[in-house]
Formats: sequence, structure tokens, C-alpha cells
Amino acid sequence: ADIYFLFSGLIGCSWAMVFAAGGFRVKLYDIAQQQLTTALENIRKQMKELEESGFLRGALSAEQQLSLISICTDLKAAAEGATFIQECTPENLELKKKIFGQLDLIVDANVILSSSTSCLLPSKLFTGLKHVKQCIVSHPVNPPYFVPLVEIVPHPETDASTIERTYTLMKKIGQSPVKLNREIEGFVLNRLQYAVISEAWRLVGDGVVSPTDLDLVMSDGLGMRYAFIGPLETMHLNAEGISNYCERYREGMKLVLNTFGPVPEFSGEIEQKICQVNRELINAV
Repeated sequence: ADIYFLFSGLIGCSWAMVFAAGGFRVKLYDIAQQQLTTALENIRKQMKELEESGFLRGALSAEQQLSLISICTDLKAAAEGATFIQECTPENLELKKKIFGQLDLIVDANVILSSSTSCLLPSKLFTGLKHVKQCIVSHPVNPPYFVPLVEIVPHPETDASTIERTYTLMKKIGQSPVKLNREIEGFVLNRLQYAVISEAWRLVGDGVVSPTDLDLVMSDGLGMRYAFIGPLETMHLNAEGISNYCERYREGMKLVLNTFGPVPEFSGEIEQKICQVNRELINAV
């Protein structure tokens, strides 16, 4: 099987488990040997627990999957023979650019260079690289082992074949890839998430509803619906198709949307209030 190689933090380990479950050989790379040893121990422990509880992914046993994962502290050796490299370093632009700069010097024309970044734009990460056509963002949702979505975000110069190969690979390992046609701040998941968070913040801040009840609206209401179908499909099914929905609700939606307030500061009194409520809730649990 092909060789995949990652970094050994939390997301790196999750990705390693997902790739191994798909039957691929994985090399975990990091600069610190101890970090790698610990990562491998954690993966072993998690896989055994998943196997015992019946939640292990893939057709292979935990032992078989573990045998597919090796560790490496030498970047050149780690990249050798890889067809897909998934970078999982902390969300730091300079650090990521440094890593991709190093990889750019050692990889061939067949390997895909992919980043797990959740908010850094491909144009910031990959511009100027010799292998820019082979570069892409594959943003997972934490934890990738249980949440299958992967946002595939191209650099303006990313080759179409890089996008297709990444999409096919993600499908093969059991994830749910979506293709963005171009880069945009926050990609898609976080743009939707932040839209919900900002209105939630305003509703609590304006005293319309308590933080606990706000969360209940999502967990016992909207979230139950959106766990199975997306907003556009919901519109379609809530009426006789999209056009009928728009005809019925267009004016009402615009009326409500026009009452939305400005982008919150996400600090101060409201932050304290929400923080306090959640602390009490978590402690109670």
C-alpha cells in the first residue's frame, strides 16, 4: 500500500488512525522521539479500546492497523516514498510555511502536500513553492475518527488532479470530503459555525434567552434536524421545494435578518456570564 506521513500531535494521531483503518501504511514524523513514542502508545491504547467497544473502523484488527503505523524523526526519510503528506503542526503560519518550504525541497512531482489548517488560507501557506500545483488544504473536523467531514480547499494554482486525488483518497478512507471551488476566510464549516455563534451571543447578550436555554434550542431543536439534513435540503423539504419555500418565507427571513446586530466582541460581561453558566453545568455533571 501507499505510504502516508503526518505529524504526531492530537490531529496527527487521529489522521494516522483514520488512514490505518483504511489499510494504508502511515509514517508519523516529529522532531522529538519522545513525542512519537507517546503518540504511538496513545494510538495503541485508543485502538484497543475502540476494538473492545466495537467502534474500531475498517476491516483490519487493531493489531493489523497498528502494524501499519511507524515513526520517524528524519524529515527526508519520512517523506521518502510518500504519495500523500498531511501536515498537522500547530496553527502557526510561520511554522507551517517553514515545514512546507522544507518539504518543497525534498518531494517529487507525484506527492500531494496537504495541510490540516482550520483557518490559514492556501494562498498564505503555499504561494511561491515550487510544488504549489501539488498543494492543498484538507481541513478535518475534530475528532476526524468520528466526524467524517473534510474541507478540501485549493490554492489558486492547485492542479485539478491534486483536488481529484485528494477527494478520492478521503472517500477511500471513509471520510466525507467537500470541495471548495476557491479559498475563503474560515472555509465553509467555520463560516456557518461563526454565524450561529454570533447570533447565539447576541441573543444571550440582549437578554432574550439564558445561555442554557440557548444551547437547548440547538441540542433539542435545530441540531437534531441538521444532524441529518443540511439547511438547503431542509428548506426544500419544509415546503413544496426551494422556490415554494422562498415564495412563502422570503419576506419573513429578510425581516428577521435585518434585525441582526453587529459582530460581537466576544468579551466582557457576556463572556463572564456564559463562562459562569457553563462552569456550573460542567461541574454539576
